[in-house]
Amino acid sequence: MGLKETLQSDLTEAIRSRDEVTSGTIRMVLTAITMEEVSGKEVRVLNDGEIITVLSREAKKRREAAEAYKDAGHSDRAELETNEGKVIAKYLPAQLSEDEVKKIVADAIAEAGASGPQDMGKVMKIVQPKTAGKADGGLVSGLVKASLTGGN
Repeated sequence: MGLKETLQSDLTEAIRSRDEVTSGTIRMVLTAITMEEVSGKEVRVLNDGEIITVLSREAKKRREAAEAYKDAGHSDRAELETNEGKVIAKYLPAQLSEDEVKKIVADAIAEAGASGPQDMGKVMKIVQPKTAGKADGGLVSGLVKASLTGGN
């Protein structure tokens, strides 16, 4: 069973158990997946890798919204966004630890023969496919930048 089918099955289960946060979150995610499928010139079905990209994007939105609500003093909304993020995280691959990302970055720097910040693009091209959906993009680029500028 693919990821989309799993989401649809879990939505049915969440509706049956009257779990409003889970059912609402899965509905939003399925809508985002459908929007991605119909965007562009032709309708297509996303593969699991593309769905993970959509899920990662939605999880990032939830993290950013939770932070914004917390900063604005709306802890109830921040908690809802955090809970939605936890529901989405169940469908994402296990996240890499910071040490694992550092190792991938170090290997990519060696592979690219990178010597300074001007080589960040080369390194990111190697790192990105290995960390997509498994690590926050901000963390990855920060670690690459720190490594290339000698901050590590």
